[in-house]
Amino acid sequence: MFSRYAFRCAQPLRQSARQYSTEAPKGKSLAPVYLTVGLAGLGVGLYRYQSSAATAETPKERSKVFTGGDQGWVGLKLSDTEILSHNTKRLRFEFEDKEAVSGLHVASALLTKFTPAGAEKPVIRPYTPTSDEDQPGYLELVVKQYPNGPMSEHIHSMNVDQRLEFKGPLPKYPWEANKHNHICLVAGGTGITPMYQLAREIFKNPDDKTKVTLVFGNVKEEDILLKKEFQDLENTYPQRFRAFYVLDNPPQGWTGGKGYISKELLKTVLPEPKEDNIKIFVCGPPGMYKAISGPKVSPKDQGELSGILQELGYSKDQVYKF
Repeated sequence: MFSRYAFRCAQPLRQSARQYSTEAPKGKSLAPVYLTVGLAGLGVGLYRYQSSAATAETPKERSKVFTGGDQGWVGLKLSDTEILSHNTKRLRFEFEDKEAVSGLHVASALLTKFTPAGAEKPVIRPYTPTSDEDQPGYLELVVKQYPNGPMSEHIHSMNVDQRLEFKGPLPKYPWEANKHNHICLVAGGTGITPMYQLAREIFKNPDDKTKVTLVFGNVKEEDILLKKEFQDLENTYPQRFRAFYVLDNPPQGWTGGKGYISKELLKTVLPEPKEDNIKIFVCGPPGMYKAISGPKVSPKDQGELSGILQELGYSKDQVYKF
């Protein structure tokens, strides 16, 4: 059973009106489809097609856009944008082959690249797509624009039909069903995207019974990314998924946590270190890493565990830093 937390947010977040840079095709929604499809737990790259007789299904393997290794950069065309908040957009990049899938697996990410005018070197930044890995024809990024953030500013300035260079996938934490009994996702800001990738993979697989606890810190209420998607998971799987939100500057009437993600909060809502087969994932800005778990040394070196999680008695093997 999950621990109770007095500050748990009970009120829904106000959703901004959807604004697209191009008109959506009639009868089709640009909203993420991963919460309503893909629940059959199909393997990556395998998809079911109903035969012309409508009585049998034939598996078909789709080609993958990103194959890793010595594959070079792949330019993808921006096809649609959606404004999520004053500084956040969801952007859809389409594949040349509309039947292809990204080739990403859980958990993995992609590099993005562009060269500013007059610059000698390109800007390269990693992003974790928020669209389902099984989604054919396109991938989606949720990108928050940061002041003096060259990549986020460039992506926000892009117009439909412009291209962005991608490369990957970059493997992160290899997931398989029921790898852990209970996982905890401690995120800040845009660090939520790999957490959502992992949670989505767990809950779309009916054979995966993993429990998930999310602790998500932000500055303001409008900064909470993917709130609706997590609310849908919580409503659908109330015995297995719980979410706790913390704001630095909460609005009047806010019933969630206030301030920073604290030792007291984590002690209350996370499973105890002595529990069997648990894993805590951390992703956020440098200051959050320093306070919660200590920083990574490099993509291949997790570094030593420090901060709040070390003080609470968790071991290095129980924590993974995205």
